[in-house]
Amino acid sequence: MADQATTAPADVDSTRAKSANLFEVVLGYIGELAILLGQTVTALVQGRVNSRDLIQQMAFLGVHSVSIALLTSFASGAVIALYFSQFLNTYGVGSLVGAVVSLAISRELAPVLTGVVVAARAGSAIAAEIGTMKVTEQIDALRALAVSPIEYLVVPRVLASLIMLPAVCALADAAGIVGGYMVAVYMEGIPAATFPSSILQFLEPSDFYLGMVKTVVFGLIIALVGCHQGLRTRGGATEVGQATTNSVVLSIVLIYLSNFFLAAMMFTKSSGI
Repeated sequence: MADQATTAPADVDSTRAKSANLFEVVLGYIGELAILLGQTVTALVQGRVNSRDLIQQMAFLGVHSVSIALLTSFASGAVIALYFSQFLNTYGVGSLVGAVVSLAISRELAPVLTGVVVAARAGSAIAAEIGTMKVTEQIDALRALAVSPIEYLVVPRVLASLIMLPAVCALADAAGIVGGYMVAVYMEGIPAATFPSSILQFLEPSDFYLGMVKTVVFGLIIALVGCHQGLRTRGGATEVGQATTNSVVLSIVLIYLSNFFLAAMMFTKSSGI
């Protein structure tokens, strides 16, 4: 009994210490991202943007990610239409399928899927590229030439993400609605005219552009996390791989967390849902 009484407080202290260490790590990571964001904003305000690098990053982050974003959004819209066509027809309100599909796509699925797709495809590449430059001392060489790594590497990627993710999201919106239309009309027998009419009746333009505003935040997260993981890489090839993995995991987690708060601020008050 005495041994149990003495070990129990020790276990409690150990748990508290681990919780405190985790809290410090999280705060430290947020602080590092905030510092990187401040340095990036400073460089942007000063107009230090290489237009050639910016265009290259816009093509890499946006244009090259369009196909997979369209495919995932199209399939998601089709699945939602498949489920809700059957459900709504059961209660005699099948005419609302178009509104349900477009609402889910424009507010949530297209922005989130776009963010996840770009994080998995481009965010990992950003971390791997900058991490490789770090471990091979190319970034030290930039500093020796009086070239800021923030201006040369981070700024074009952040700005390209902010510009291109809303554009990709707009295309994903269209693909998701088309996928829902094809399934609802050609598989579930929803009248072709009621699908677009319900969209016009129940959806507001804000449902689409606020969804695209979400992707601005997601793009900032993807670029900052990828660049930060690359810049903090130490060691060799193993650490580069770890930085790449961390970039994808952290970006996706932060996208989902921020999506909740963005949805709460943008939609619940205005629509009452």
